Amino acid sequence: MYRSHVLVCGGTGCTSSGSPQIIERLKNEIEKQGLTDEVAVIQTGCHGLCALGPIMIVYPDASFYSMVKVEDIPEIVSEHLLKGRVVTRLLYDETVTSAGVKALIDTDFYKKQHRVALRNCGVINPEVIDEYIGTGGYEALGKVLTEMTPDDVIQILLDSGLRGRGGGGFPTGLKWKLAKQNDADQKYVCCNADEGDPGAFMDRSVLEGDPHVVLEAMAIAGYAIGANQGYIYVRAEYPIAVDRLKIAIEQAREYNLLGKDIFGTGFDFDIDLRLGAGAFVCGEETALMTSIEGKRGEPRPRPPFPAQKGLFGKPTILNNVETYANIPQIILNGPEWFAAMGTEKSKGTKVFALGGKIHNTGLVEIPMGTTLREVIEEIGGGIPNGKKFKAAQTGGPSGGCIPAEHFDIPIDYDNLISIGSMMGSGGLIVMDEDDCMVDIAKFFLEFTVEESCGKCTPCRVGTRRMLEILTKITKGQATMEDLDKLEELCYYIKNNSLCGLGQTAPNPVLSTLRYFRDEYEAHIKEKRCPAGVCKALLSYVIDRDKCRGCTLCARNCPAGAIIGSVKNPHIIDTEKCVKCGACMEKCKFGAISKR
Repeated sequence: MYRSHVLVCGGTGCTSSGSPQIIERLKNEIEKQGLTDEVAVIQTGCHGLCALGPIMIVYPDASFYSMVKVEDIPEIVSEHLLKGRVVTRLLYDETVTSAGVKALIDTDFYKKQHRVALRNCGVINPEVIDEYIGTGGYEALGKVLTEMTPDDVIQILLDSGLRGRGGGGFPTGLKWKLAKQNDADQKYVCCNADEGDPGAFMDRSVLEGDPHVVLEAMAIAGYAIGANQGYIYVRAEYPIAVDRLKIAIEQAREYNLLGKDIFGTGFDFDIDLRLGAGAFVCGEETALMTSIEGKRGEPRPRPPFPAQKGLFGKPTILNNVETYANIPQIILNGPEWFAAMGTEKSKGTKVFALGGKIHNTGLVEIPMGTTLREVIEEIGGGIPNGKKFKAAQTGGPSGGCIPAEHFDIPIDYDNLISIGSMMGSGGLIVMDEDDCMVDIAKFFLEFTVEESCGKCTPCRVGTRRMLEILTKITKGQATMEDLDKLEELCYYIKNNSLCGLGQTAPNPVLSTLRYFRDEYEAHIKEKRCPAGVCKALLSYVIDRDKCRGCTLCARNCPAGAIIGSVKNPHIIDTEKCVKCGACMEKCKFGAISKR
């Protein structure tokens, strides 16, 4: 029996910051101090507070060390693990109060969260099946196979109100019901782990921190619809997630939790992995299935829908990682438990990846109906450097920008759609007053143009024409007629594209036109970027009254565009200026501004 357990984050973020080296040093120091039989070191998944990685938590006292370095390990081992004295200087400062150390759950970042899909992430070793079983893992599968009919399972999901967490929000129970109703000699269960939205890493973190929950849920889905084979389609750029899935599948097969005659019930179900090459369009369900079949990942016309004719032409259900991560807990706790969380039409919780201009970047799981203000100001810690909130982008390239006027909107499927955005898979990128909304729309269109499969003309050609107009606007070369043409193109592409990628591609443009049209007009009419982002419309100016002639700006100008002598005001040659901003950054007297 160990007296202390040290949990070290082994998610992608902390791994990139050196957590494997920390674990190795930790084990060496523990051995050196003779504590091998007293202290266990456990590699976990993501704890959520990615901005503070690498993260280490020491139990039983739950001391939360943040931004740990390899050189900190000897002190932690000798002081904390050997002598029982917490190294206060390395603790996450939000846990340190005048009265002592408070629990992590009471910090601003965690106290409004409710972890369902993420319940095991950062808690267990994802590479040890016994730890998953120790937290109730595979009990839901056992209950389903020994106590329930397939119709019972589907009814529980219908009663829970669980909607797909991959973007569209289609009722999960209804999707399963439609697939069950279709008779076929073969059916399939698929998992979409092809998380392609810029700034999104929710599904990756579940796979890295709790892979067995997805395997268990897929087996439950197979029983419910009458399928014996599942496929997880995961992008190859997620090497840690892929490795842990492989380990989890082999362990589940060894324990007879996948394969033939599971729990001795006669039910057969197995799962295989398929690696995606990073095509955004393969996040669309029919394109994903086409890719699994070994063909070019392009969407198919619907109907028929996958529940009727999906993978290999057979009835298929497809849900994303987060959707599956909720299912075992719904089975064990009952549909009423899940439906009690969230709002009337959006039940349960939602995982978001917070990024952009915000203090606490990372993963959060909140009850549906939590306001955007609560997420950004309380959980996220607000906007850095005293800047003002301007907008939040949800749904990635398929979503829209939420302006400050909707800062208090409760986040759920219907509310976001009503203001021109969407839930999407859960990326939430925060922008402040220094962001140009025209440039933001252009960024997402560049991504969509690059990722379009090219199968249908509205998306292949239309998005490229939209990008051309946006580029003209950011260069100050557009007219108001171009703006009208841009809006017309948006609606044409939205109404005529083959799949969800094309149908939602105009959303970032439409939402910014809706709430920030004045910025578009400033670019066009005044040849000015209000946020000072679009380089073609920028000019840097030196205030002669403030300039002290220190020459620091001239010495740091890469283009030699600043002219002047020592102790005399300088000027900027606009013909040579490359608008890099180095001069303004280096000026100690605030004499340089951009216009």
